[in-house]
Amino acid sequence: MFKDYDVIVVGAGHAGCEAAAAAANLGSSVLLITMNMKNMAQMSCNPSMGGIAKGQIIREIDALGGLSGIVTDNTMIQFRMLNKSKGPAMWSPRAQSDRLKFSYFWRISLEKILNLDFLQDTVIGVTVKNDKISGVKTQFGYTINAKSVILTNGTFLNGKIYIGDKQFSGGRLGDNASFYLTQELNDLGFDSDKMKTGTPVRVDGRSLDFSKMTEQKGDEHPEKFSFTNTKPLSQQKSCYLVYTDHEIHDILRTGFDKSPMFTGRIKGVGPRYCPSIEDKIERFSTKDRHQLFIEPEGWETIEYYVNGFSSSLPDEIQYRALRKLKGFENAKFFSPGYAIEYDYFPPVQLKYTLETKIVENLYFAGQINGTTGYEEAAAQGLMAGINANLKLRNKKPFILRRSEAYIGVLIDDLITKSIDEPYRMFTSRAEHRILLRQDNADLRLTPMGYNLGLASKERFDRVSEKLDALKKIFRFLKKESIEPDSINSYLLKIKTMPIKQKVKIENLLLRPQVSIYDLIKHVDKLQNFIGKIDNNKKEILEEAEIYIKYRNYIQKEEEIAEKLEKYEDYILNENFDYKGLKSLSYEAREKLTKIKPRTIGQASRISGVSPADISVLLIHLRG
Repeated sequence: MFKDYDVIVVGAGHAGCEAAAAAANLGSSVLLITMNMKNMAQMSCNPSMGGIAKGQIIREIDALGGLSGIVTDNTMIQFRMLNKSKGPAMWSPRAQSDRLKFSYFWRISLEKILNLDFLQDTVIGVTVKNDKISGVKTQFGYTINAKSVILTNGTFLNGKIYIGDKQFSGGRLGDNASFYLTQELNDLGFDSDKMKTGTPVRVDGRSLDFSKMTEQKGDEHPEKFSFTNTKPLSQQKSCYLVYTDHEIHDILRTGFDKSPMFTGRIKGVGPRYCPSIEDKIERFSTKDRHQLFIEPEGWETIEYYVNGFSSSLPDEIQYRALRKLKGFENAKFFSPGYAIEYDYFPPVQLKYTLETKIVENLYFAGQINGTTGYEEAAAQGLMAGINANLKLRNKKPFILRRSEAYIGVLIDDLITKSIDEPYRMFTSRAEHRILLRQDNADLRLTPMGYNLGLASKERFDRVSEKLDALKKIFRFLKKESIEPDSINSYLLKIKTMPIKQKVKIENLLLRPQVSIYDLIKHVDKLQNFIGKIDNNKKEILEEAEIYIKYRNYIQKEEEIAEKLEKYEDYILNENFDYKGLKSLSYEAREKLTKIKPRTIGQASRISGVSPADISVLLIHLRG
């Protein structure tokens, strides 16, 4: 029934969709196997994309030629640029999405890729010959051959759902769990463990009184994720804010004795940075209230998502507590919050390409690696799909460094550090975040995506045109001057020192109070040079302003990154006998043997490997 495929992707969540699209668009014959074709790229938890550091990841995926940014732009209902009051390294785009349209748009986008096939079935095992993947086995009894397999099983591996005393198997509410595959992988020598996550209650928006809540509108001038010509929003839907209080906390506490988290029935570790409501009350007992975001699930649906109220408490306790929220007095449930426990595989068992160390041409991507979030999963899927294709063509692997992308930080953290709780990306995890801004993702990564064959010629030309435009603006601002008489009234108005003699426009733009848009309004020669400002020009002007204002910081960070990069060029043999190098500390020998770092740089980031150990390795390498 089935031909032999280059790549089989198991699971059609965010990781699986990006993996299948990347491998197929690069020329591989791909089969995407999913348990339910109607739920591709399902937003199982919150109906949003992006956020702190996650927005940067979506822009990086888009810059490389992935699809998450395009899908988000075509299905979002609200856009906000977070952290705009902070420096540009912290600016993070976030969108509320239409959950049903998001899944549908992903599906039709994948169906347009000619060498991508689909199968609705459950993978229950893999076939391996001579430590090399050869295909998969399915619940329907099929054995399908492939040169590479990418597992993106999400929370479905032996997934178990908890609501108070109730528990039942499931990959998410309404979908079956996936069994047998974990045991097969364990038998091949892979280590697995348990993790826990949760999702909040969904409610009927018709039963809420939004007049009692604080409205949270989108940005007045909404931006977008993709660097292509997708259209920004012309209208938006609002979210709303409400707060818990002492009475609500007391009601929730009455269910603690039935919480599977507190009674020990859940063994897996939950996400530190997205705790359940009962966990918040327990851990932050001195806090009087907790903020909740009431988020619409789409343009037309009446369903709302109560962000911040994930819970494994009995549903009747959840219901009683929710009805004490302002505006929720008559609230009706669509579905209760629940916790889900599932199997994952510690990612130290992976290479930088996300290929497993034990079985050749087998890749893991997404929550199977212990990560949280659609964005982190999508990034891993993209990289696994790219590298599966490259290896089959005997091409050099595609590996992003920590100084090149948040995606590089993500993968390096996963395979270098021990993941004992669900991993979530933050800007604080990136030591070079001033270089890894959301605004310059195309400049950093689109040339790489183009060289791979994933980003189109049109994308590459847009970046080339953007660079040319930036150079012209920099030359103009550096060359042209402003007279005191033409600008001082504006400077006094914004409470910054007037100038006493003419100065270069560039120097004036260095002042934090001065924006490039205000200068365009007040300086005729600049206004004539810039001309009419459309969306593309706005993007270029923002890039120019950021670079000029933060040039010294950017250049310093580039110098630091360049110094550190030399350690990434020292390649270590994966069969190196660390235990035989007695001058290394005992802990370093154990950790290095387990992780098998690819480079000296990676070795230096392993917990327990000291600078002295790195010196020993360098001396040994230099002979």
